Amino acid sequence: MSTDRPVVTRFAPSPTGALHIGGARTALFNWLFARRHGGTFLLRIEDTDRARSTPENRQAILDGLGWLGLDWDGEPISQAAGAERHAEVAHQMLAAGTAYKCFSTQDEIEAFREAARAAGTSTLFRSPWRDVPADQHPDAPFVIRVKAPREGTTTIHDAVQGDVTLSNDQLDDMVLLRSDGTPVYMLAVVVDDHDMGVTHVIRGDDHLTNAFRQGLIYSAMGWDVPVMAHIPLIFGPDGKKLSKRHGATGAAEYQAMGYPAAGMRNYLTRLGWSHGDAEFFTDEQARNWFDLEGIGKSPARFDLKKLENLCGQHIAIADDAALLHEIQAHLAAIGAPALTDAQNDGLLRAMYCLKERAKTLPELLEKGHFVLTSRPIVPDEKAAAQLNDVSRGILTELTPQLQNASWERITLEGIVTAAAEARGLGLGKLAGPLRAALAGRSVSPSVFDMMLVLGPDESVARLQDMAD
Repeated sequence: MSTDRPVVTRFAPSPTGALHIGGARTALFNWLFARRHGGTFLLRIEDTDRARSTPENRQAILDGLGWLGLDWDGEPISQAAGAERHAEVAHQMLAAGTAYKCFSTQDEIEAFREAARAAGTSTLFRSPWRDVPADQHPDAPFVIRVKAPREGTTTIHDAVQGDVTLSNDQLDDMVLLRSDGTPVYMLAVVVDDHDMGVTHVIRGDDHLTNAFRQGLIYSAMGWDVPVMAHIPLIFGPDGKKLSKRHGATGAAEYQAMGYPAAGMRNYLTRLGWSHGDAEFFTDEQARNWFDLEGIGKSPARFDLKKLENLCGQHIAIADDAALLHEIQAHLAAIGAPALTDAQNDGLLRAMYCLKERAKTLPELLEKGHFVLTSRPIVPDEKAAAQLNDVSRGILTELTPQLQNASWERITLEGIVTAAAEARGLGLGKLAGPLRAALAGRSVSPSVFDMMLVLGPDESVARLQDMAD
């Protein structure tokens, strides 16, 4: 095909359930490649299975892509809507002699295969109707089959797998149009890709064998074959194809668990593709770097630890307002109550001391509990253990000193350190009771960060509550 055409890629999921992580990565690779080259990224919903292609399943795909931030160009295209066009191509091939009518019944086909199995020969069906003239055709139901070559070899030039060759005696005369006149998936895919102007087909390598069969249609119609790039599948830690036995497999599940979309994009991009030694990179870098040459041939293994590590790094550098927006979307996705305006304002003020070392949004929210909760603070079991008569006495002494203090970190640290030293204690011994009073938790940001975020009135009030 000509290489000077503008790049057009597509993601073509079947809406039979939620967006799988493997599908999400395929969509991401197509999106990155199109964006890198200033091209077009199209979305085609392969909804020919009417029973499973429900509006809910379609929406689940759109929601998954939306969460990942993979914006497509134009409106999603319905494959089912193109059935007449698909059938038209089959009839064009029939007229051109590159396809033929086959009147063999299912019983006859099965009898052929049984006989082949008994004889130990190939069960690939060879239709007796391939070369029968039209004037000898019966008035009976028929399918339209492609005329596949029976000798020689076919080679696919794949941008990831390299040259892959298949002996043509392994190709069958694939059905294009069923006896009821409906097109098969294999035909629909090729016609749609051609009509949509797709220049690069980037998809899982489980479709590699399909490429040989689909190539027959391109050849018969005299159409340019898109650049093919079949990417390896994603495996679980045990080296087997990623499935529910490995845990979460859907994009929506990872959103519900609170992984930030930027971290997931980074991780999925790196899963099977590399740019030097880069592990952590921004969206802009990924768009600038992504190429087909960087995709490996071997299956990639999904590693939750690496995902969490990258997500933590992306949370740390995220824009505060954007991170708050993602938290709000996460809460909505899991059906949790929305944050109040006061909680939103508090989280924004606290972001600077929450983002470090939080690997997921729930971890960040847990660290931010002190600003999301309200008086009276009810300490959890570990925090409550820090509050005894001695520590409550220190809190009682601290409150009047803090009431009159200038609310700056250096001043607050000086007052608390002096109170600890007066009791012959290190600052660490006083941090526990202060955390319990301010947050009701034993793990939180530093007590001084919490005091600065909460402000003097709220901080002193919480200390007084626990001192009494």
